[in-house]
Amino acid sequence: MTGHLRVADYIAQRCAEAGARHVFLVTGGGAMHLNDAFGRHPQLSPICFHHEQAAAMAAEGHYRTSRRLAVLNVTTGPGGINALNGVYGAYVDSIAMLVVSGQVKRETYLRNYPQPLRQLGDQEVDIVSMARPITKYATTVQNPCEIRRVMDKAIFLSTHGRPGPVWIDVPVDVQSTQIDPSDLPGWDSADHESLLDDPELCPNTRAWLAQQPTTTFDTALDALLAALKEAKRPVLMAGTGIRLSGMQEAFITLCLRLGIPVVTGWNAHDSLTDDHPCYAGRPGTVGDRAGNFTVQNADLLIVLGCRLNIRQISYNWQSFAAGARKFMVDIDAVEMDKPTLSIDYKIHADLADFIPALLKRLDGYTPAREHQDYLRWCRDRVSRYPVVSTAQRTTNRPLNPYYFVELLFAKLDEDAVVVTGNGSACVMGFQAARLRAGQRLFTNSGDASMGYDLPAAIGACIARNKQRVICLAGDGSLMMNLQELQTLVGYQLPVKVIVLNNAGYLSIRQTQSAYFQDNMFGIGPDNGVSLPDFVAVAHSLGLPAHRVASAEDWLSQATEDLLSAPGPALIEVVVDPAQGFSPKLASRKLPDGSMSTPALDDMSPFLDRDELAASRFSD
Repeated sequence: MTGHLRVADYIAQRCAEAGARHVFLVTGGGAMHLNDAFGRHPQLSPICFHHEQAAAMAAEGHYRTSRRLAVLNVTTGPGGINALNGVYGAYVDSIAMLVVSGQVKRETYLRNYPQPLRQLGDQEVDIVSMARPITKYATTVQNPCEIRRVMDKAIFLSTHGRPGPVWIDVPVDVQSTQIDPSDLPGWDSADHESLLDDPELCPNTRAWLAQQPTTTFDTALDALLAALKEAKRPVLMAGTGIRLSGMQEAFITLCLRLGIPVVTGWNAHDSLTDDHPCYAGRPGTVGDRAGNFTVQNADLLIVLGCRLNIRQISYNWQSFAAGARKFMVDIDAVEMDKPTLSIDYKIHADLADFIPALLKRLDGYTPAREHQDYLRWCRDRVSRYPVVSTAQRTTNRPLNPYYFVELLFAKLDEDAVVVTGNGSACVMGFQAARLRAGQRLFTNSGDASMGYDLPAAIGACIARNKQRVICLAGDGSLMMNLQELQTLVGYQLPVKVIVLNNAGYLSIRQTQSAYFQDNMFGIGPDNGVSLPDFVAVAHSLGLPAHRVASAEDWLSQATEDLLSAPGPALIEVVVDPAQGFSPKLASRKLPDGSMSTPALDDMSPFLDRDELAASRFSD
């Protein structure tokens, strides 16, 4: 890159060179040259939103679907602050994102002066100090000559190791400064030493730099294969690291090669189809019985790219797979040292290196008879304990939400992408979805923010070159970013928004019902949280919409026409508000106010004690 150009133009060019093709943004005066540069670049298409939180979530959904670097552009002050929730979601869920924010002129930038003022510049905020704990790298570019070095670091850190967001804050007078990139110093990505003491890195990034993943696995593979040989009931658990590492196809090969039960971690259910011969369920606090029986009875648990968070192992983490030797492979070493885990063999590795090495060692491998027996036992539990019951299928009005999810996925194409928000949509969706090869199903797991569904679905739709995406949203969640329905209309994106109308915040309703029955409030129209007529809202925006209240309504031609027509649409599905999460792990409040959580395989509604005992191995 030669010749003089603005710093803003250089940033746009580097984003394009890194593979970005879209920039998600809300324009603003403090980012005016950045806005202009992104809008002018021939390889970048700006996608405009009505709120920066939504723009950040859309960028995240775009990366999940395309694995291209996500670029977010916001202005100073409220622009950056609004984006923080979405950026945090990208941080905890390992999403490669480059955030470029505008900042006030250097002459009114408070950090350049000693006075303890609250603010100096117009709409000024020290956004880097806010962003640093939730990004891999965050810096303000005050010297235009440093922009090449900063971009080198930012792009490398965002896309290498465990992916994550980085934040570059650019004062408006720096944005417009003319530079000659060929004269600027760069940064050598092999020079990790220079970064170790960099105050602009978060502690997690420095830990990764100090302890790089291994690429030689002879000792680890020897130990794993020896444990596999000794085990009677081995289980393989897949996490989101499977897709993030690009190892989806190799993972399927690995499952067949091992021939042992395979369970999918939270937000990784689309790594294995329901009809796969090794599929054995979805464990977790709001998983399914089969998955939890599979894990809790294991004598060897091999965890690939799953960080085993609380939703996966519960607050009774001491009982998680208590009888199993645990091997865990993760690109982030500190995840394996959490106080909630007790891992017998930790393998700090990128699955892109580890899975091929394991497959090579498994050439000619034949699953042991005992392993095949345990797989049959686990598959029997999948059949014996379906999430959707016969009673739920036969109750027509109000429509049971679990049955609706089953109906939804039966109607979808094999390349369908379904994006959900937090709450009912993801819990019931993740439990009841019957996934086929090629389908995607995801939410944001770590932040688990309401309002994620619609903007992330928009990002996914953009990543799919405007092919259809299903947005499965709870009524309460959709309200958090309702304004982005207008973004759908404006860009005429074929996102089909399916709203589960269960009268408000079901998750919180269940909590209050269990522990605060005498003080139920803030959960629905009867106690402070009013909700609109979503069909009327959609129509007011020029958005085709339809209401479904029964299975017959869902299977009607009117519904099919909305789903298959080009462009956006909204379908409001009125479901039974009394249907809680089922099954789920239910804690009990003890007389002293503390909570008691049973083991993962003892889910509510509770099985007969003899039936539970019959599904537990005693050796």
